[in-house]
Parts: sequence; C-alpha cells; structure tokens
Amino acid sequence: MTPGNDTMIPMLTSTTFHGDGVSLAGWTSGDIAQSPLLLLHGVSRRRATFAPLLPWLMPRFCVRAYDQRGHGESERGGGYFVRDYAADAVRVVGTLNRPVLYGHSLGALVALLTAAACPDAVGAIVLEDPPGPTFLTAVDRSPYAAVFALYREHAGSVLPVGELARKLSAAPLPGAPGMPATTFGATRDPANVRFTASCLKGLDPATMLPLLANAWLDGIDWEATLRRVTCPVLVLRADPASGGMLPDGDFRRLCDTLADPTPIDLAGIGHNAVGQQPDLVPRFVIPFLESLPFGDAAMTS
Repeated sequence: MTPGNDTMIPMLTSTTFHGDGVSLAGWTSGDIAQSPLLLLHGVSRRRATFAPLLPWLMPRFCVRAYDQRGHGESERGGGYFVRDYAADAVRVVGTLNRPVLYGHSLGALVALLTAAACPDAVGAIVLEDPPGPTFLTAVDRSPYAAVFALYREHAGSVLPVGELARKLSAAPLPGAPGMPATTFGATRDPANVRFTASCLKGLDPATMLPLLANAWLDGIDWEATLRRVTCPVLVLRADPASGGMLPDGDFRRLCDTLADPTPIDLAGIGHNAVGQQPDLVPRFVIPFLESLPFGDAAMTS
C-alpha cells in the first residue's frame, strides 16, 4: 500500500514520557489497540527527524516517539552515555506492550541495549546504521569529529533558525583524506541544514562530550549485549564509503552474534539513509515488520 489520498493518517498527539529521572517530550499516534512502534532518533536530532517515515508507519502501528534526554523539548541533566539514553528507553518500553523499536544511529544503539536489558518486553528492532565500536573508539580521528565539534559549538544557540543555518552552511570542514577542505553546507542540502539548525537550538552542548571523547560505549559489554538480544532484528547498514558508521568487521560481528538478524547492505547510501531516501521504508522496513507475528493485526487497511 502506498500512502495517498485514500489512506487515512492518524493525528499526532503531544505527550510526556518518563525516563530514568527525566521527562521526555514526545508524541503518540493512532489507535492504542494497534501494535506499538517506538522511534528513537540519533544524536543532535529530535523526534521530528522521523517525519518522512510517518505516512508509511502510522496507518499500521500506534507510533510513539520522544526527544532523547538533552535534545529538543526534553529535560537536560544526567549522563549522556549510551547507557543513560538506554535507561530512559527501558522505562518507556515498560509502559508499552512489546513494541517494535526503530532506532537511527544513537537510537539504534539504544534499541539494542533496551532489547538486551528486557528481551521479553521488545517484539523486534530496526537498526538504521548503528555506529560500531570500531567507529566509536576513534570518533576524534574520524571526519565526523569536526561535525560533532561544530554541533557542540552551536548547541543551544539563541539565533533565529535561518541565521544559524547560514552560519552552519558556511562553517569550514576538513576534507576526507586526500580531499580538499569543504564547508558544512556543501555536504548536505539547504533544507537539511535548516532542520539541523532547528535541532541544535534545542540541544544541550554536553551531549557531545562523551561522543567526542570516544567514550559513548563506556560501561557496556558489546558482545554480551548482542548475545542477549533474542528478538528479530533488521539491520540497515549505510555504506562506510558514503559516511556509514558500521565498518565491515563490526557489521559481520553484529550479524553473526544476533540471534535473528536480517542484514541489508545499503551500497552508496549515507548515514541518514531513510531520512534522505524514505522509499527505503516500503522496500525494506515494511516487509520486515509485516513478517512479524503481529503484522496482520497491525494492518488497518
């Protein structure tokens, strides 16, 4: 089914989720009798990053999403390690009925940790380019270091969105190895830059510190975490040559260790895969979701 004029899209309702000592601003949609699906965004973003996916997901699921701690309209404070974000998700999942978790980047790591912490409470997970341990232990030596430092510099900005977007667009970035220097605006389209600016205005600068210190996964036994995930997992791996954060070795280890993986290698597609190409949802995400035991029950048309 393709979203169109004959598809009724449920409305979004603002709500507050309760994490591990923080209030999380979010929204919910659809009939609560539908199977729940929880969307978990990446670092520096907010729940609105999933807007391109909603026409595909909302007719089928009761979709929930929230701004991660320190992001958007959610509370600041506490830690900003992956384990801290996951503690929030575990609390939220405890209020739902075996949801599917869809996570991008940081959100994918949170989904993995949550499914490992409470395997009986999670129905399945979709991982969109989870950053691998090899990447995360060398962030400060990657091309992303300058981007994350730029985000930290402008996090919490009081500038109007348009003015901040222009500053971001002109910000210099070092080129990839063997390539000339560039600007932030040359790496993405102007609409994406503007959305990034709007996200940074609601970002706590401290969220970037553990990431830039190569410490995001501190306190996490990666292999043990993967072994504890028992539900079906769709892995959408972006192309490392195009900015993907899951190197070959980490990708193989992830798929070899998970109990029930469905790996998809997205050749030529960058880290924000579905955000930039939402047609990947009907190609890969919807067939995976409809393969689950509750798939038929989730269909509304």
